[in-house]
Amino acid sequence: MTSSPAEASFYDNPVIPGFHPDPSVCRVGEDYYLVCSSFEYFPGVPIFHSRDLVGWRQIGNVLDRPSQLPLPADAMASDGIYAPTIRHHDGRFWLITTNVSHGGNFIVTAERPEGPWSDPVWIDLPGIDPDLAWDDDGNCWCSFAGAHGPDFHGVQIARIDPEAGKVLEGPEPAWAGTGLQWPEAPHLYRVGEWWYLMIAEGGTERGHTVAMARARSPRGPWEPAPVNPVLSHRSTSRPVQSTGHADLVTTPGGEWWMVLLATRPVGYSPKFHVLGRETFLTPVQWEDGWPRVAPVDLRAPAPAGARTPVAAPRRDDFDAPDLDPRWISPRSRPDGSWSLAQRPGWLALHATGSTLDRPGCTFVGRRQQHVESRTAVLLDPAAGRAGLSARLDEGHHYDLEVADGQAAVIARIGPLRQVVATRSVPPGPVTLAITTRSARRWPEGEEPAGLHVAAPDYLAFHVGEDPEPLAELDGRYLSTEVATGFTGRVIGMYVTEGTAWFDWFDHGPLDVAGP
Repeated sequence: MTSSPAEASFYDNPVIPGFHPDPSVCRVGEDYYLVCSSFEYFPGVPIFHSRDLVGWRQIGNVLDRPSQLPLPADAMASDGIYAPTIRHHDGRFWLITTNVSHGGNFIVTAERPEGPWSDPVWIDLPGIDPDLAWDDDGNCWCSFAGAHGPDFHGVQIARIDPEAGKVLEGPEPAWAGTGLQWPEAPHLYRVGEWWYLMIAEGGTERGHTVAMARARSPRGPWEPAPVNPVLSHRSTSRPVQSTGHADLVTTPGGEWWMVLLATRPVGYSPKFHVLGRETFLTPVQWEDGWPRVAPVDLRAPAPAGARTPVAAPRRDDFDAPDLDPRWISPRSRPDGSWSLAQRPGWLALHATGSTLDRPGCTFVGRRQQHVESRTAVLLDPAAGRAGLSARLDEGHHYDLEVADGQAAVIARIGPLRQVVATRSVPPGPVTLAITTRSARRWPEGEEPAGLHVAAPDYLAFHVGEDPEPLAELDGRYLSTEVATGFTGRVIGMYVTEGTAWFDWFDHGPLDVAGP
């Protein structure tokens, strides 16, 4: 018997850990729905459901068909889908976002959040980070961030026909923020007699902030908040950094909350965030007509009625008729590259490219969601070349690979590719595991060779039942501080020659027992 989760007096941040940036949220009755950016990964725009803002369950992906997510085969890492906004209006769910690799801004709609979502309705508006808001007369207003570069004009607003994708009025400049770089991520809200425009600025790194302005009409003029930013952790010693790109939501009881992206950098200066930008939650109060946002803590008092979250299953035995929505692949996942039917209870992967160092490979992975983690698979390589990879992009990944009776640990760091260690393995299925462990957790005398306080974590690669790792590698090279970009680590299965079979996949906290 499974017991119901207990009422929670506190909640832990992030509420959606791992590479889940640019959150946007809406409430329908007592249900909350949240979406995040997905960049070059397919399927795109993960969508989550919650009843209390604390426990979130992924219920699908908005862009789950190639017709919705046309990405060039050579689309660069960290391109693709930027900053979706989800809203519920007139009985329908609306989502607007930007495909920076193909076509620009577009809208999709659905009757149910699980989908199916429509094919894109493209809108002739420049820039990124679009938002949707409706006034009492039924007019739809789209605010967006102008294109970065010499023609950047801050946040602009247009009146649009969202059904047809037509611009009816504007766009007109709205607000350029407080003078910090890259005013972006606008969201427009009607609160009482005022329209509020919330933006992010300062860049999505450590200088990230949230700022506010208000006006009597979406056409402006806009009055900045008397104290901006309304949220920032820049130049503080708080463990949560890069706070920004936020959205607001109310509870049925009238409480206000903010979801936002932030990071958890660790290691030595300048520190490294290896999981990417994650989704956090913090309460909001209103004073004198302006929001007062609480600092973002790792543990904080929970919303009224919140329940202790139930963890998503860490193990996938590939017994379902389709892949779990948590599985993602770079750019595409052709039908012929995978199968759950060819060998029941196993995931078959067929090679579509010969290397992980270039686009086009067969890779199916999940976002790393725990700073200290263990990820394991049971692999039958057959006559193929396959394994388990911790990936940031084509130029930054660590692979535990099996081929021709040998297991090898391979490191790709920028222009360098090196086989770090090898070991013979017997024919047949073999367990592969990657663990991530922070430097402070290594017992004295057992530290990896060359351990330095700068490392945010170390990745250890295990083959079979041998407790000794085949190799241990510094985790900072799989961080965006080194590789650049907007994503986070994804750990997954791959094949670069022939066909390989995977019986199960398990990802969870390091100190929680797995297979």
